[in-house]
Amino acid sequence: MENHSISTEFSQFLQQEMDLSRDDLAVVFNNRRQPCDPIPMLLWQYGLISLNQLQTIWDWLDAQIYFQLP
Repeated sequence: MENHSISTEFSQFLQQEMDLSRDDLAVVFNNRRQPCDPIPMLLWQYGLISLNQLQTIWDWLDAQIYFQLP
């Protein structure tokens, strides 16, 4: 899968923790309308994750931002 403005860590998290395949992620990237479309929401809209998984992804992203603050 090409790098489509998604970090390697985030991609690994989605594949390992959310059990998404590269093909699942490619569907989302290939069907984005805007480059800034939120990946978690698109995954949910395409039925690739549940609402619980969506919340887990948001929590993971929040934690990443928290740990990167100075």
